[in-house]
Amino acid sequence: MNPALLAAGAMVLIIVAVLGAALLPPSGADDSGPGSTAAGSVNSSARSLPWPREGQTSVLVEGLGARGELGTKGTQTPVPIASVTKVMTAYVILRAHPLRAGESGPDITVDQQAADESVSRVESSVPVREGQRLSERQLLELLLIPSGNNIARLLARWDAGSQKAFAKKMNRAAHALGMRHTTYTGASGLERTTTSTSADQLKLARQVMRDEVFRSIVAMPSTTAPDRPGRISNSNALLGTAGVIGVKTGSSTPAGGNLMWAATAPDGSGRDRLVLGVVLRQQAGTSPQQGLQAAFTHSSALIKGVRQWLKTTESGTR
Repeated sequence: MNPALLAAGAMVLIIVAVLGAALLPPSGADDSGPGSTAAGSVNSSARSLPWPREGQTSVLVEGLGARGELGTKGTQTPVPIASVTKVMTAYVILRAHPLRAGESGPDITVDQQAADESVSRVESSVPVREGQRLSERQLLELLLIPSGNNIARLLARWDAGSQKAFAKKMNRAAHALGMRHTTYTGASGLERTTTSTSADQLKLARQVMRDEVFRSIVAMPSTTAPDRPGRISNSNALLGTAGVIGVKTGSSTPAGGNLMWAATAPDGSGRDRLVLGVVLRQQAGTSPQQGLQAAFTHSSALIKGVRQWLKTTESGTR
């Protein structure tokens, strides 16, 4: 063959190879779509845990350093988180209006909007009347235990004047915590535009569980509402089982079932450790009840697995 033709062909192959390499993502880069991060990785010693097969999950054990970071399962694409949003609502409120153990905090007047929204049949709400004065502590209980959307928006207006202004505070707080893949558009989680990842929400769980008042509220099995007889049960069905001490449920058809959880578990030396986890997007597209039940089922299995892992892992005996 003509040497000139051979040289020209070789040059074409080189150009094609260079262009192809330029079009490929760099090694290790995320190609899972806009606004997403690469699929999470699981600590090698925790791969045998019963991780949920769908959605996103992140787990850590406090006090064990890198060994306690059990990892993240599932591609970290921001997804709707429903009422798990209320954890950030409580965090922002308690940062701006901190309470000490035993304190009730200032009284807050129930406005007409919160009263009107309390009779909603399309979202979770708590019955309140215009003009009632309820303490900050009472409202935080009604926010976190029965998951009152109207209470979330009332607290937002009380703190920032409007829900829009409060959402800005939520996003600033998220940014400060390094939650780079989280966007809050409301205080209740009703909006599907409030999105996050399990890894981001785990950062929040770690921070907010350091607040003594928050910990005491999410550990309560029930509370009372001024215009509702009897006690209102905590929406977290795992509370009190397998060492679970909190924290918050969230469910809707677009979000599926979501659960941020905290549990205490003994390590190999008998010392109690705090275990934190977030399970998102279980059976999305089904009913909120089905999704939440799936979140409970998968979280329960995972918590029990972590408890067993903690008893037997080498780091737990030191």
